[in-house]
Amino acid sequence: MLVPAVAVLAGLVLLVWSAERFVDGAAATSARLGLSPLLIGMLVIGFGTSAPELVVSALAASQGNPGLALGNAYGSNIANMGLILGLVALISPLAVHSGVVRRELPVLGGVTLLSALLLWGGVIGRLEAILLLGLLAAFIGVSIYLGLRDGSDALSSDTEESLAVHPMSLKAGLVWTGIGLVLLVVSSRILVWGAVAIAQGFGVSDLVIGLTVVAVGTSLPELASSISALRRREHDLVLGNVVGSNLFNTLGVVGLAGVIAPIEAGREVLLRDWSLMMAMTVMMAVFAMGWRGRQGRINRAEGAALLAMFLGYTAYMVSMVIRGGAAG
Repeated sequence: MLVPAVAVLAGLVLLVWSAERFVDGAAATSARLGLSPLLIGMLVIGFGTSAPELVVSALAASQGNPGLALGNAYGSNIANMGLILGLVALISPLAVHSGVVRRELPVLGGVTLLSALLLWGGVIGRLEAILLLGLLAAFIGVSIYLGLRDGSDALSSDTEESLAVHPMSLKAGLVWTGIGLVLLVVSSRILVWGAVAIAQGFGVSDLVIGLTVVAVGTSLPELASSISALRRREHDLVLGNVVGSNLFNTLGVVGLAGVIAPIEAGREVLLRDWSLMMAMTVMMAVFAMGWRGRQGRINRAEGAALLAMFLGYTAYMVSMVIRGGAAG
C-alpha cells in the first residue's frame, strides 16, 4: 500500500505543477495569437484548469476504470464549489459583476439536471456521451460568437490583469503548453495506477476513490489559480474558473470517458453525489446572481455554508473508505 500511496502523492504534485504550466502557456499563446481576453478567460483558463480531470478520466476509462472517471468529474465539481469557492469566499467575499458568468450559471444548472436524466438508467452509454460532447461543442461555439460580439466584460479586464502577471513570448507559451501537456499525461498515468491500487487494497470501488482523493487532487489547479486571482481582487475570474471548470467536467470529461467506455452508475451516485452537486450548484447560482434586488455577491456566511457541505460530504466518503466502503 505504501508504493501506491507514494504514486498518488507524486502524481498529484506533478499533476498540479504541469497543469499550471499548461494553462499559463496556453493562455499566453492564445493572447499572442490575438484571441480576446474575454475568450481566454471563458475558454482557455476556465476550461484549461479542467485538463487534469480530462486526462485522468480518459486514462481511467481506457484502462477499464470508468467509475474512477465519473467520480473524478462529479467529485471535482463538488470540490470546486465547496472547497475552492467556499474557502475563497470565506477569506474574502466575492462581488460578481460579469454578465458572462451570470449567463453561464443557468447553463450549468441545465446540464447538471440533464446529467440526472442520464444517470437515471444506471449507465451513461456512448450515445449519451456523444450528446454531452455535442452540447459542449455547441456551448463553445455560442461562447465564441457572444465573446466576439460583446467584446468587453468584467471577466475580460480580470483576464488581462492575470495575463500581465506572467507575460510570455509566443515561443515560450508554445513550449510550456507542450511540456505541460506531456507531463499531464505522465502524472495522470501514475495517479490512476496508484488510485486503483489503493481502491483495491481498501476494498472500495474506484468511484469512491475518484470522488475523494483523485477529485480533490485534480481540483488543486483551480484552487491555486483562484487564490492567485483573489490576491489581485479578480473576483469574476475566480467564479468564472469554477463555473467553466464544472461545465467542462459535466459535459467534456464525462462525455469523453463515456465515449471510451460506457460508465455504469449505481443509484447511490444519483441520490448521494449528484444530489449534493445539484444543491451546491443552485446555491452558487442564487448567491452569485443576486435575489430580491441584491447585487450578486458570495459573502463569508455563504462561503462557509458551501465549505461545510463539502467537509461533511468528504468526511462521510472518507469514513466509507476506512470501513471498506461496501456501499461504493
